[in-house]
Amino acid sequence: MAKKVSLREFQEGVVARLKEAQSGAANQAASKMGVQVGQEKWLVNLPDVGEVTPLPPLLQVPLTRRWFAGVANVRGVLYSVVDFSHFLGGEPTLANVDSRLLLANAKYHVNAGIIVHHMLGLKNPEQFQAGDSINLPPWIAAEYIDNDGNIWKELNMAGLIGHPDFLNVGA
Repeated sequence: MAKKVSLREFQEGVVARLKEAQSGAANQAASKMGVQVGQEKWLVNLPDVGEVTPLPPLLQVPLTRRWFAGVANVRGVLYSVVDFSHFLGGEPTLANVDSRLLLANAKYHVNAGIIVHHMLGLKNPEQFQAGDSINLPPWIAAEYIDNDGNIWKELNMAGLIGHPDFLNVGA
């Protein structure tokens, strides 16, 4: 039987592993966070993410686009939240125990987060081959192919949160 771990212990463990991965320059350059968005696999640079949290309660905002999930209060700070799968034209993300909110790093000076279906762990980009990176939207830095033939897209957080389509949440 699996050992029971409280949500707090789990989150502290995840935060500790992320900080450990960010602490070394070699690990920082070689590690990316894998997430699933809809049916797609994405890589996210660790320094682009300020925090990963379970999906908090969201306050719906009227007269916004369908992909704008609402506003979340994370420890007293309000964040605009986008359902990333829905933003990309896919199905809305159903909130469940695997759903996560990725908050943009404070270096971007934007209180924004994206919802992902679930986490896939830390990935080493050296294990991927470069894919077709021609005519990609500004929120995709590159595409890669893993050893199983799966396509992974690398998120360009700055390109996403600065793009007019992302910023224009009004319906």
